[in-house]
Amino acid sequence: MQFEHFLHKLDVVVAQPLFALDAHLKMAPLERVQYLQNYDYSTKNPRASAVLSLFYPKNNTAHLLLIVRSSYPGVHSSQIAFPGGKKELTDKNLMETALREANEEVGINVAEIEILKQWSDIYIPPSNFMVSSFMGITQKKPHFVLQPDEVSAVIELPIADLLNDALVQNVEMSTSYATNILVPAFVIENHIVWGATAMILSEIKETLKAAF
Repeated sequence: MQFEHFLHKLDVVVAQPLFALDAHLKMAPLERVQYLQNYDYSTKNPRASAVLSLFYPKNNTAHLLLIVRSSYPGVHSSQIAFPGGKKELTDKNLMETALREANEEVGINVAEIEILKQWSDIYIPPSNFMVSSFMGITQKKPHFVLQPDEVSAVIELPIADLLNDALVQNVEMSTSYATNILVPAFVIENHIVWGATAMILSEIKETLKAAF
């Protein structure tokens, strides 16, 4: 998809209603469905966090940024994610959290990013985070400077690929709560994108499909 065409449709994208649960359920592991449908998150007092879904041009085509997390002791080690992290006391709001984390993790110049839309929040049981997701856009390809303790690589996903249903597969995995189960996932450049990141991607995908 040409970036200019993507820009031309931005108003339509932003005006779309949130697909929320309908989109999340398409990529939710079976064990997570109860958390999405009827779970009272307030009983867990989840920690606030935020991520950035950044759209930008590369070779004149529209791309979306994902990161490969570095290997470390923790539930999200080596997973595919959006840039982001927990809210700090110095953050004025969650949008600022998403931008700060993107700057810290991959060196994005936040002054060049325009935030256009907030996606639906999503709860992550293993880490007890409530994640707020923000759609941002920049008019030129970012110069990525990775924080190696947190990010091992970036994945530059063409929007046209995201809209291709063939990207979605059922993959056998062992997770924090089950062994050798089938989970819906986006398979991108041999990377398996599942869980909360896949559910956020699903809402993005459904929104773009409705707009285009």
